[in-house]
Amino acid sequence: MTPADWVDAGVLPARRLPPAIDAALAYVSEVLGHPVYRCWTLADLKRVSPSLADAKRVHPAVFALLLEHDAAIEYWAHGRLHLAPDGGAPAAEGVLAGVLRAHRRRFRYLPEGTGAAAHGSTAIHPGTNHPPGDAAGGPVIMGTADTLALVASRNQDPAALGAWLTRAGRFMNASTTNSLGVADDAQALALFLRDRAQRSPHTLRGYRTELRRLIGWCEAHRRGPLSDLTREDLLAFRRALDQPGHSGNIAGAARAVTSGNAPAVHAPRSDAGRRRALAVISSLFRYWQKTGYLVVNPAVELSGDGAARMTWTPARILPAKLLMLCDAVTAGVRPPGVSPLVWARRCAIWSLYRFAGVRLAELEWSAEQGLPRLSVDEAARKEVDTTAAVASVLPDPVGLAWTLHVHGKGGKVRAIPLPSRCVPVLRDYRVLRGLPAEPAPFESIPLIHSEKRDALGHSGLYDEVKAVLHAAEQQVPPGDAATRALIHAASTHWLRHGYARTLVVDYAVPLPVAQTLLGHASVQTTAAYARTDLTQLRDFVEGSFPKIREN
Repeated sequence: MTPADWVDAGVLPARRLPPAIDAALAYVSEVLGHPVYRCWTLADLKRVSPSLADAKRVHPAVFALLLEHDAAIEYWAHGRLHLAPDGGAPAAEGVLAGVLRAHRRRFRYLPEGTGAAAHGSTAIHPGTNHPPGDAAGGPVIMGTADTLALVASRNQDPAALGAWLTRAGRFMNASTTNSLGVADDAQALALFLRDRAQRSPHTLRGYRTELRRLIGWCEAHRRGPLSDLTREDLLAFRRALDQPGHSGNIAGAARAVTSGNAPAVHAPRSDAGRRRALAVISSLFRYWQKTGYLVVNPAVELSGDGAARMTWTPARILPAKLLMLCDAVTAGVRPPGVSPLVWARRCAIWSLYRFAGVRLAELEWSAEQGLPRLSVDEAARKEVDTTAAVASVLPDPVGLAWTLHVHGKGGKVRAIPLPSRCVPVLRDYRVLRGLPAEPAPFESIPLIHSEKRDALGHSGLYDEVKAVLHAAEQQVPPGDAATRALIHAASTHWLRHGYARTLVVDYAVPLPVAQTLLGHASVQTTAAYARTDLTQLRDFVEGSFPKIREN
């Protein structure tokens, strides 16, 4: 494998990497905005710095290593910059291959001579070839086998499920108006999951659970395929969600059909669980009709969640004093046994969830979108500099102009201004990773690194937040069981609720503004936070109708 076997599909026209390893490293470093592999000597330090004193100040770790070794190697691995003496670092070819595999959505392994793409060709298809040893570079479009693996229950016979799904019912549209261009439910389901659920692992997991539930019910009652279900079938499924007596029968029938592996409808379900199940089913059939796969939509108004949304009230919110306790944990002393880099990462993760109000999945790295990422607003910095000059004060201009860009629900990109208190934490974390303190424009590296792979996944992000909450829980007196239980139950989404409540209740931010910051599809969802606190409402009423003075 040579660098020329890789194609940069992120430029137009697509181009192969230079065949020489040094040229390829320089090209990839420029594209990604961070060093990939660099060999330092004292001569190199003198060349890039006016003096050795300046070199020591700008590159202290490299300078210290060169005092004991002839050369020092900086290389990128697992989302951060590493430093090792010459002879103790991995080979440049291996480092480059690892970086290219980590960015496999942009860099495609396409050896010359395959005929799929010539130099400069744009006809490069995702997932056509995988680099040796890379099992995770799959195609962007989910195939039928992938779909069966997603919706199959544990130990379920894939052949039986495949035979059930790879059919088409009476409502399948076989004409040219079927824009999906597929002819069976398995392929149509694959496209639905790709377009509606693959952006977030939590959404995909939730959709998979509810689709399993519907498929299990259909198999148990000899209904289906999915494109054959009538409105009466779906209403019967909805009734099954609410009737405890049905769960045993459904489970028994499903075992008879699929060897006991289809999930039963657990009844009675909570109101939120019922709405979630019906929302997923409604989304599936709505997508199929809008894309022309179905000629009708039997799930119209199946969920009927409009009234439920109007009455929804967020309750999972930590009180302000407990949030301040958690803030004090991250501002305190690093726990023993935790490395400075891991501790800086934990504090950065906490700050982003705490002061940006993002969903758990919105901090997961997407190489395809290049999100989430940080940016610095240059115009805002200049404005702050001017103000500082007038006031003869030098504030931190960077802290007032940092923005977090995330890929939210519905594929919407959201820009969230960060408060200045986040910036020192983020800058410290970046420096410990070997990155510049300030993000470069359109930086294309994972926002949160992992020690084992390029970016930290949703479970790792969740665990870091829970570690802060656990540390705060340990500071609560043992006799205060209620407070300890409240902190123990909290999660990342509680921080999002707290962020929303601070905006809407504590500071009365206009609802459309709060809606934009939170990424809510409906302002009604944002308005629900105003119902979480009667104190402010009481103050409004008292202010509007002042007490009459008694003579």
